[in-house]
Amino acid sequence: MLRSRTADFGASAAICAAALMLAAPSAKAIDDPKGPPAVTNPAPATGPLVGRPETSGAQALAPVASPALVTPADKLPIDKIKLPDGFKIEVFASGIKDARTIRIGDKGTVFVSNWQGNKIWAITEKDGKRTAKAIYEGLDWPNGIALHNGTLYVAEHTKISKAENIEASLDSPPKLVTIYDKLGEPRPHGWRFLGVGPDEKLYVSNSAPCNICMPDPGFGEIRKMNLDGSGVEVVLRGMRNTVGFDWNPKTKELYFTDNNRDWFSEDLPNCELNRVSNPGKEHFGFPYCHQGDIADPEFGWGYSCKDFTPPIAKLGPHAAPLGMRFYNATAFPDKYQGAIFIARHGPWNRTIKYGGDILAVYLDDKGNFKGMEPFMEGLVQDNKYIGRPVDVAVMKDGSLLVSDDWNGAVYRVSYAK
Repeated sequence: MLRSRTADFGASAAICAAALMLAAPSAKAIDDPKGPPAVTNPAPATGPLVGRPETSGAQALAPVASPALVTPADKLPIDKIKLPDGFKIEVFASGIKDARTIRIGDKGTVFVSNWQGNKIWAITEKDGKRTAKAIYEGLDWPNGIALHNGTLYVAEHTKISKAENIEASLDSPPKLVTIYDKLGEPRPHGWRFLGVGPDEKLYVSNSAPCNICMPDPGFGEIRKMNLDGSGVEVVLRGMRNTVGFDWNPKTKELYFTDNNRDWFSEDLPNCELNRVSNPGKEHFGFPYCHQGDIADPEFGWGYSCKDFTPPIAKLGPHAAPLGMRFYNATAFPDKYQGAIFIARHGPWNRTIKYGGDILAVYLDDKGNFKGMEPFMEGLVQDNKYIGRPVDVAVMKDGSLLVSDDWNGAVYRVSYAK
């Protein structure tokens, strides 16, 4: 019986590998801006537990739900957070359930999305008093927000909308006007990230709709478009799930975090920090290759990781790196100027938890990776999360805002010489 199973497995593997060789793109096609040919596949099974091994250790792992209620301001874990000497942290705002992406308006308004809460919040300050209120409600996973020339852009699950002159209309926000509705239905990984690049184009993520699968054309990419939603172009392919990107102020190149596949192993693959040097022509490996040097056990047959653009840094297994920003201010010590601050949400499908922190990633003058180190940590206690950073943003005074969806809060990190 064992011999028969082995023979059947070998035959099946050979058939699958042959099918992949026929269906998947060649290295030449990967470099073609038009992308790989269309592949007709059954809809992939979805959900975070798809592919979970039938072992007791794996079966004990599942997504970690945030507390049902936001944490009161006086109960936030400020005293547990560790920062380098000279830095301090304080509560900037609380009561924002599922606080996610942060953007700062020209007049100082801090906008916060809250994804599953389906709201957009605005934090304002007057006469020394800070107030947070929801300005849009009843949206559809509005994770991605961006601001440009006074206009607020909101990326929901399937579309992008805008509201002009938003900071002058906070008491009576204008109706959101749809400018683009050609995003797909990847409810898994359907939380978008949005940004306006130095080329005055609007960039949006369209992540793979699965843990591991051969995604249909259009998924696993970042697109860019004009500010009215026209002129859509593909910036990159082979991205699994990015929830954070930004542009190097020196080189103007796009950098993005990427969350790698689950259920490969506890310690593999690493999540990634990537750099886009040839927009429209690069493929970053998904689903064929992970972390730049590990072929996928199912989709990697017949491919070499050398055919794809590798990450510039490995950010840890299942670390869930989300928001990232280049530090373009001068209030922090010189070593941080030009660095990237990355929020690591922390793994759920790993027995030993870590992350729940902010990394500082250092680059050289040409934008190459030099090194990284923890900047803000302490939100994992007794192998449990007491906070989970999601995004970062640099304020005009050079301080750093950090969102925490676990507690429903935004923190402010500042430096005193």
